[in-house]
Amino acid sequence: MKRRTAILSALVFLTLLVLPAAPPAEAQCQLGVPVIKVGVQGAASGPHADYGRQIDMGATMAIEEINAAGGILGCKLEMKFMDDENKAATGVKNARYLVAEWGAHFMVGTDSSGVAMAMGPVLAELKRIHFFTHAATHRLTEELVAGKGIKEIVRVSVPVYQDAIVAALIFKDRPEIKRWATIGADYEYGYVAWNMFKETLRKYRPDAEFVAAAWAPFLTLDFSPHVSAVMAQKPDGIISTPWAGEAVQLIRQALIQGVFDQIQVWWQAMGGSVDVLEGIASEVQRDRFKGKLWATARYIHNWPDTPENKAFNERFRKRWARLPNYSAETTYSALFIIKAAVEKSRSLETAKVIDGLKGMQIKNPGGLRVFRAEDQQFVYNVPAGRVVMDPKYPIPVLGDLKVFAAKDYYRHPPFTPVAATK
Repeated sequence: MKRRTAILSALVFLTLLVLPAAPPAEAQCQLGVPVIKVGVQGAASGPHADYGRQIDMGATMAIEEINAAGGILGCKLEMKFMDDENKAATGVKNARYLVAEWGAHFMVGTDSSGVAMAMGPVLAELKRIHFFTHAATHRLTEELVAGKGIKEIVRVSVPVYQDAIVAALIFKDRPEIKRWATIGADYEYGYVAWNMFKETLRKYRPDAEFVAAAWAPFLTLDFSPHVSAVMAQKPDGIISTPWAGEAVQLIRQALIQGVFDQIQVWWQAMGGSVDVLEGIASEVQRDRFKGKLWATARYIHNWPDTPENKAFNERFRKRWARLPNYSAETTYSALFIIKAAVEKSRSLETAKVIDGLKGMQIKNPGGLRVFRAEDQQFVYNVPAGRVVMDPKYPIPVLGDLKVFAAKDYYRHPPFTPVAATK
């Protein structure tokens, strides 16, 4: 009997040696859901489609990295991207589908100001936070959050303050640039940028003159009439707000018409975006803008000069074979903001996650973002500069950088209205 027991024990021991070790069990989700669902949308068709694609790429990469590191409190993330077609009705329909049918716990993205303003009241009904990572309208947070108290709106990217107020702060110290004109996007973004620029510059430069405005609707291909109209008034500087491929078209046509031989400066709102810099690379290489083209963006790939931002750029280029634009960085950062807020609140409930955002200061590739509870914006410092070539990068970058602290260019509550008309 003893011999038989010894043989059985030996067989069990040998079996244990032969069987492969079981893989370690994945951490259990501590929030009681199979997966945390994030709905993402942006303009992924039409002339502004690259912005939606960059939103998709930024979200995808963030979720891959978060999941690879164990998720959020042991919960893996899953995302669904939808094209909002840059249309308000489509954006609202997408939001309703993502929450009511797909079961999104959070939503991220949105390029268009019109889409954002249409979605705002719906978010209160759906009781889901949307982290806005592009749409530039100041009214989203000034009117809907600070004014009407819609807490489901959180902004991660800089609004139109950067396009207008930063421009005024840069050029207020250039007394030779006195006469200003705009070639503006023919909707709220363009009108507010121009009016906010004028309002800010007048505080520092009572002598400034605003001599012409030409308005270009979406899908404009021929900007020559707009260029001719403003140049007839002999401006010293031009503020331009068409974006994406339209910005590239406009700048190239202005070159053909000799504008850069006649003006002191051209300010291209969001001209630091990767797609615009790619589109004008050959002209920058040949110095056709004569150092007069200035731009900004809600994030630029060559600033801040930190190990975190450099590593982000390297990972992004390895993953997507492109540099990140500001929509990619703000969306990527929004996912890590969600992670931090959920881990702090240990909940997926909207009210508790919003409480988790309060007091948050978080380092992202774009620098330190600080949550401002009054209007639920993540405020941060931004750069602006001249468009130049740099041998360290394959496309143009912004050089001669001027960096503006959030306290110096963000508007502060209580907010005064800015005209949103021509």
